[in-house]
Amino acid sequence: MKRTILSVFLFYFLCLSTVCPAQQTFPSLEEIVSGKVVQTQYAGTINWLKDGERYSRIEQEDATGGMEVVAYRAKDNAREVIIPASMLVHPETGTPLTVRSIIWSEDNSRVLIYNNTKRVWRYDTRGDYWVLDLKEGTPRQLGKGLPESSLMFAKFSPAGDRVAYVSGNDIYMEEVVSGQITRLTTDGSETIVNGTFDWVYEEEFSCRDGFRWSPSGKYIAYWQSDTEGTGVFDIINNVDSLYPTILHFPYPKAGTANSAVKIGFLAVDGGETTWLDIPGDPRNNYLPRMEFIPESDELFIQQLNREQNTNKVWTVKLDHPVPVHIFTDTDAAWLDTNDEVTWLKDNRYFTWLSERDGWRHLYRVSRDGKEIIPVTKGEFDYISPVGMGLKKGIVYFIASPDNFTQRYLYSAFLFGKGEVKRVSPVDQEGQHTYQMSPTGKWAVHTYSNASTAPVIDMVSFPKHESVRIIEDNQQAREQYAGLGVRPKEFFQVRSGDLLLDAWMIKPIDFDPAKKYPVIMEVYGEPWGATVQDVWSGGDLWTQYMANQGFLMVSIENRGANTPRGREWRKCIYGEVGTFSAEDQCRGILDMAEQFSFIDTSRIGITGWSGGGSQTLNCMFRYPEVFHTGIAVAFVSDQRLYDTIYQERYMNTPQNNPEGYRKGSPITYAENLQGNLLLIHGTADDNVHYQSCELLVNELIKHGKVFSQISYPMRSHSINEGEGTTLHLRKSMAKYWIDHLGR
Repeated sequence: MKRTILSVFLFYFLCLSTVCPAQQTFPSLEEIVSGKVVQTQYAGTINWLKDGERYSRIEQEDATGGMEVVAYRAKDNAREVIIPASMLVHPETGTPLTVRSIIWSEDNSRVLIYNNTKRVWRYDTRGDYWVLDLKEGTPRQLGKGLPESSLMFAKFSPAGDRVAYVSGNDIYMEEVVSGQITRLTTDGSETIVNGTFDWVYEEEFSCRDGFRWSPSGKYIAYWQSDTEGTGVFDIINNVDSLYPTILHFPYPKAGTANSAVKIGFLAVDGGETTWLDIPGDPRNNYLPRMEFIPESDELFIQQLNREQNTNKVWTVKLDHPVPVHIFTDTDAAWLDTNDEVTWLKDNRYFTWLSERDGWRHLYRVSRDGKEIIPVTKGEFDYISPVGMGLKKGIVYFIASPDNFTQRYLYSAFLFGKGEVKRVSPVDQEGQHTYQMSPTGKWAVHTYSNASTAPVIDMVSFPKHESVRIIEDNQQAREQYAGLGVRPKEFFQVRSGDLLLDAWMIKPIDFDPAKKYPVIMEVYGEPWGATVQDVWSGGDLWTQYMANQGFLMVSIENRGANTPRGREWRKCIYGEVGTFSAEDQCRGILDMAEQFSFIDTSRIGITGWSGGGSQTLNCMFRYPEVFHTGIAVAFVSDQRLYDTIYQERYMNTPQNNPEGYRKGSPITYAENLQGNLLLIHGTADDNVHYQSCELLVNELIKHGKVFSQISYPMRSHSINEGEGTTLHLRKSMAKYWIDHLGR
């Protein structure tokens, strides 16, 4: 309901229809899908090497067409081939190996090569691994005798002499030199999952890699999930064979039984698993984070209760495996997992994010949990980490105290008084991202805004001096300028006493004396945000619809994931879908008062996933305001969605039945008055097609006329299969023009 909203936003600017012949200069949909209309270049993932002075990239070698690994020196861009294409070849066939990604050993003498990958839900986390010793120069495939493309999360031991990986829900270890394989766990099955996770942990806690080497290399700690007793969902595949096949997987819906998850460890040289006795029912508590404290065989574990409003931190020494409770963070609403844990001063302190003072800030916590000191202070939110310069005791992070649609780099001293300093250039308004070296000395810096394609440069710290341009995207800027479109305009609207951020895109031939219909693009739930001053490939889909004679707008309601403080984000606790719909309604009416060219008799709204739910709530709760809607991949009844996400913001249906009733669009389906198009993929493992069918049933019961498109065996992103994206966008454009347009 949320992760793939990123791909949804990508579709919004990648796809363009050809419904209106009047705008001849605008590209066709086929041209847009080809990726040649506005060709934006990005830095991609930068793999900094251990020395912090160089980073590696995988590139194609011109002579053979094979892949090679190249290192670039940060200070002068000096290029060095560190793994030539001649090494990255199949030892038996001599053909070039494909390279999806690489993983270095601690001493950089060996590398793991990942290829032949397969998608597991959203990401291709299953495939083949090869180990390459740079002195020997010949890759060797790991996991001989195991099924093809079955290995997951392979990683070197600290000494680099062994590799551990998951296959078939069990953990294996392989000696690098001899190739000897040891099966460390033996109880993996359809219901017992070792070293990786079930669907809901992956989707909601971003848990995929489920085991850790100890720093000594003597132990492996891992998660085990027992899915027995969890509700199972079936997806029926009617299109790939004469008779249907069934995809059968555990999926705990709100208020139902979770998997039982526990953490254990074993000695890699032999022995049984020791399971940690962490208090609490394993089906009604979560263990979303577990790491080894640096240079020790001691675990640092986070435990969230089912309500996700209490995070207990435990430490466990493997030589005396009794969990010790050292710290607790609480919130009256909910807590997110804490991923900002860095150990300081010989492991005497760790860093921690908390909203305990009403804003999200970084704190320094003593090892015993008794001393909690703010690293950052002020009426602003710490948005995300960038890196640390530990020699100088500096932490770098993203914040935006003055404009919630933008993002800038700030710094603070880890052992200072909480003062923060803006580091990003003052003349670059928009959003900044950084891929910082492990030493905090260098970073690949990307700057953009809604009308400026990314400029990527190498910068040095602590002065943020630009060393050189890596990519200026001049071609993309020229291509965008050649379209002649109007840029996205940012402003604010009111919902009662609240000011909400908003944007608008007008047609190229905009005439303020005319009245225009409106299409609102919405998300509205706590996971994401839509009103962002950042480059989105030119917003081509949105620009296209504007040039069909629409005003394209978006409003950021209460509860959206924006840096406006705890109260802004969490005031919607237990009320997801209610306050947000109210803000969208009030916001568009205030916008109409500000701009006389808005035709209030023709207001449309659309969204994907949580935005689809928001669309339905607006259409059903405020039918006098919203006249046409397109809801894509939506949740119609919040009880249908998974435990971790829905209960985080709503508690359980048993504890908050009225909140679930009020927040679910299906409750108000009988109020539909306008035009409604429902779009859903039948193979959506995230927001199930069941959600669409139940709403359809309710609309039929009340005699409501609507339109529907079901995409066979398409997932939550509805992008699989030839012609899908083209068909989807043409259908949407036609619906808007037929029901809301001229």
